[in-house]
Amino acid sequence: MTLLREANLSQGRWLHVPRRRAAPLLDHRHAERDRLDRLMAAVRAGQSQCLVLRGEPGVGKSALLEYLVEQAAGCRVARAAGVRSEMGLPYAAVHQLCAPMLERLDRLPEPQHDALRAAFGLRAGPPPDRFLVGLAVLTLLAEVADDRPLVCVIEDAQWLDSTSAQVLAFVTRRLSTESVACVFAARSDATHDLSGLPELVVGGLRDEDARALLRSVVPGPLDRQVRDRIVAEAHGNPLALLEFADGMTPAALAGGFGLPAAQPPPGGTEDSFRRRLESLPPDARWLLLVAAAEPLGDPVLVWRAAAGLGVGAAAPAAAGELCEFGARVRFCHPLARSAAYLAAVPEERRRAHHALAEATDAADPDRRAWHRAHATAGADEEVAAELERSAGRALARGGLAAVAAILQRATELTPEPGRRAGRALAAARAKKEAGAPEAASGLLGVALAGPLDERQRAYAALLHAEIAFTANRGNAAPPLLLDAARQLRALDPDLSRDTYLEAMSAAMFAGRLAVGGGGLSDIAACAARAVGLRDAAVRARAVGLRDVAVRAALEPGRAVGLRDAAVRATQDLLLDGLVSLFTADPGAAAPVLRRAVAAFLGHGAELRQFWLVSNAAVALWDGDAWRTLADRHVALARDTGALAEMPLALSSRVMVHLFEGELAEAASLSAEVQAITTATGLRIINHGALALAAWRGREAEAEELMRISSSEAASRGEGAGMTVTDWARAVLYNGLGRYDQARAAAQRASADPPTPGAAAQWAPAELVEAATRSGDRALALRAARQLAETARVSPTEWALGIEARTRALVSEPATAENLYREAIDRLGRTRLRPDLARAHLLYGEWLRRERRRIEARQQLRTAHRLFTTIGMAAFAERAARELRATGETAQRRNVPTGGDLTPREGQIAQLATKGLTNSEIGSRLFVSPRTVEYHLRKIFAKLDITSRSQLHRVLADDRAS
Repeated sequence: MTLLREANLSQGRWLHVPRRRAAPLLDHRHAERDRLDRLMAAVRAGQSQCLVLRGEPGVGKSALLEYLVEQAAGCRVARAAGVRSEMGLPYAAVHQLCAPMLERLDRLPEPQHDALRAAFGLRAGPPPDRFLVGLAVLTLLAEVADDRPLVCVIEDAQWLDSTSAQVLAFVTRRLSTESVACVFAARSDATHDLSGLPELVVGGLRDEDARALLRSVVPGPLDRQVRDRIVAEAHGNPLALLEFADGMTPAALAGGFGLPAAQPPPGGTEDSFRRRLESLPPDARWLLLVAAAEPLGDPVLVWRAAAGLGVGAAAPAAAGELCEFGARVRFCHPLARSAAYLAAVPEERRRAHHALAEATDAADPDRRAWHRAHATAGADEEVAAELERSAGRALARGGLAAVAAILQRATELTPEPGRRAGRALAAARAKKEAGAPEAASGLLGVALAGPLDERQRAYAALLHAEIAFTANRGNAAPPLLLDAARQLRALDPDLSRDTYLEAMSAAMFAGRLAVGGGGLSDIAACAARAVGLRDAAVRARAVGLRDVAVRAALEPGRAVGLRDAAVRATQDLLLDGLVSLFTADPGAAAPVLRRAVAAFLGHGAELRQFWLVSNAAVALWDGDAWRTLADRHVALARDTGALAEMPLALSSRVMVHLFEGELAEAASLSAEVQAITTATGLRIINHGALALAAWRGREAEAEELMRISSSEAASRGEGAGMTVTDWARAVLYNGLGRYDQARAAAQRASADPPTPGAAAQWAPAELVEAATRSGDRALALRAARQLAETARVSPTEWALGIEARTRALVSEPATAENLYREAIDRLGRTRLRPDLARAHLLYGEWLRRERRRIEARQQLRTAHRLFTTIGMAAFAERAARELRATGETAQRRNVPTGGDLTPREGQIAQLATKGLTNSEIGSRLFVSPRTVEYHLRKIFAKLDITSRSQLHRVLADDRAS
């Protein structure tokens, strides 16, 4: 007997409600119980644990969770459950889990504190980033677990709302040494964000065990054939076996119970619940229907609505086996909830929702609108408009999934075709922003079937293109974005120009794999005809939606008022410069791009524009601007909690670190990219990781990363990934001295559309070196001319230094020496140590071939020292081979003291030397401060030190050695 409190506060009674004994379900689960026992032992020993129990409905997952709770004596237990009707409510399950812990909210860092309060509706403000919310939940759980081990039990994970699923998956992947266990139960066919976490498949019972279970719950004798028939139809599902037995008399079971052969086996748990519902009195069924229709489990609201339907006080006693009416209304199983809801006819369900709408307080208009929508049978403009207003408020609170669901329902209820099409368009955009591109495409189809005006059709074309670009950064999006930009030219010049920029960005990603007029030059040529639109007087606005917030959702990235003039002018400069770069000669583009970069450095930029501006800086060979923009990009993404933007920002900074010879810092940020993409599920190729492996000369690691990158890029039509891979391969093989392979890779990359960076600049430099060393002088001369086209129009020390180095490779001896010296002089004034080291190496190699061995040794020693200090092992060995050829042996460098650190330990050590606290390091790496402390203890032990100040000294010595 379980003591349950009746939620009818006017009665104030306590009820004893019988519950099914879970023990029979566990009698034959020896392996599963052993796994849970070991999990609890690990948690009590200070280790965090995660496990997903996966199996069919009724297979025993809930019983195993109850067993886990029983074994958690002395631990704190937090529970949550996914509910089908709550799947559109953001953070519903996270709120269930964290609500009892909110007294510790003030102990969280301020950004996390604010994000979690915003997610739970405890404060007003901008929409919180869901992964910043995840970090807040991670910190909160770690804080609670400091007192005693914490066991988090999450049932029915297949029905978690999407934001909660992402947050909880994020948290479980980052737990390490916090004494926290997160155990989920999910259906075996569920697809959700928990994929990849440790799993325990809870399968059906063996026939022998199933027969033993059935014998344990069936009184009296059981006919063998009846028993075998039940076992076969249950497919080993324990709950199905128990439900078969429920309500069946011993006579029926013994006398030949079965179903006609033409009738399929029972539908399992849900059918069992329906049969139990049928035996209940009408008042109890109405009460359960109201409880099932109320997604938040609010007992006060349930009782108020039930009273409106005339439900009597005896109803909870009759319904008690299926539902607990306590501080929260809770069904004994989610299928019991769905059974209670689906067993009612549509008119009964509408009556329940109407009662709930009437019972909902006027101070909660959004929930009232939701119930009114479900209470409405046909089209109703008043309800649709109320939903639309509700969507606006939901957007302000950051509930994109809720916005999408609300606008979709508003669309369904709209009687007038024009308004329905407009609302469908808004709903489609909300679905796309909520991460549901397939649903967005469906709603977009509804919108296109309606009487859209010209502007609405242009917005629909843009949305279609953006869905394609979001789902796959490949070659499908550029032609679509180009078409959308054309449609918007006369209707909304500002948005048209922004769309041309986005189309060029997409074309850069498509690269060599561009199709259907979606190449970079094609799009730039079309955009060139739109350059004069920036002064147009037409300022198109939304498509008639009254609510301001919904209007903002419809127009991507645009404020309702006019854009800030400085930002608008800056973006126009960027578009003009890129158009000129890809349609004219680089000399015409350089002055405009310089103005654009300077304007962005002076006025700032929108987060989504940083990647293009950084590309402009690279096109100008402006290393200082590139570094500054990369730093600002990362800082802005961090400050705003925009984790979706972080991989791109960090990848840009990784490349800057590589070119400046800071490979340890590049490795740290590359690991962070991997951590974020793993946590968020973003489909982004980690170009920094493969470039880093190539620069280090780690052939096996680099080749594996390149193989994966090329395969992913080809499958998506992302030519940029193949270009970067070929450039990195050229660097790798030039370092290894395998010049034929380097030449082939660099030639492929150099032939690609001239995107700044790998294709237009870096690959041609590699090609000159590889072609010269492999004896293809004609190819080397062509590559040198290609490089000079970009270098001479932007006469920075970087550009002129690289240009001098490549010209030296293809020049006659009388000219080559002065060019090598010029390259060393110019590159020596920059921060670009790898390029400087390669200039010394090439000059030393040239001197040796000129039989000037003594002079060659000085250059080669310098190159060897630089390469070794930087960590470019292949190039260091190449320099050592050349030194040996001069008759001198390169001195062996000391192995860095920190060489035994793992990549994660090295990453934490680097951040610690910068003065970051454990909490700040944890926020950066998406782990708890306690995990950082754990790794620091291991680092100190490996390095034989006891303080952070010593850590700084040891790593500084490593860099100097």
